[in-house]
Amino acid sequence: MPDPQRPASPAAARLGGLDSLRGLAIAWMVFFHFSFDLNWFGYIHTDFYTNPLWLWQRVCIVSLFLCSAGLAQAVGDERRRSERAFWKRWAQIFGAGLLVVGGSWLAFPRSFIYFGILQGVAAMLLVHHLLGRRLGAWVLVLAPLAIAAPHLWTSAFFNPPWWNWIGLITRKPITEDYVPLLPWLGVFWVGAGVGALLRRWQLRPLRALPRVPGLAQLGRWPLRIYLLHQPLLIALLWLGSKLLGHPAPF
Repeated sequence: MPDPQRPASPAAARLGGLDSLRGLAIAWMVFFHFSFDLNWFGYIHTDFYTNPLWLWQRVCIVSLFLCSAGLAQAVGDERRRSERAFWKRWAQIFGAGLLVVGGSWLAFPRSFIYFGILQGVAAMLLVHHLLGRRLGAWVLVLAPLAIAAPHLWTSAFFNPPWWNWIGLITRKPITEDYVPLLPWLGVFWVGAGVGALLRRWQLRPLRALPRVPGLAQLGRWPLRIYLLHQPLLIALLWLGSKLLGHPAPF
């Protein structure tokens, strides 16, 4: 019988269904960003900032990412992940967020990303690690409150960049990606709370989720793919524009 205090082996640590959920979010994100880039280069013409088709796709992609991240935290808690492992992963996400700030500032200096998905995930991981995981499945009670908070109370005090990461804004900031703590912490806590409930059955329902080979492979490397896919897509579109004689945005 395995020692419950001993960390699982790398092979045993993979949950194919959870990897597949992350992989679906990644594949959808790449499609979304490729469409955005096609619009930026002038190959298609649509409005990513007001068109409900794109706005709702973004909501679904971010929700899937955050629910998967919450579930992953419950899996880590079940396997008694060490503090060192948590902080190492947190530092990787935080550092990747800094790279996104710098890269987006070069591409979009007037609307660069300063609190997008990676910054949001880093903040949510902190809140959950310090508070949420101690509540276990009770975070499912707090999740609707966090989701509803920006609809129940807002203030112009939170509009400046120093405070708008909280989410209780009256005016949306000008930025290419914005994932504030509220309401998105509630979505994260939905995943974490469901995962905490599943811990009572040793995550067996989660293990039963089907592994989709291609998606599961994508889901194993979410951070690397997030950092690399946009530079690669933009480079390919720039090269294609040069070969076709199509004007590029830079």
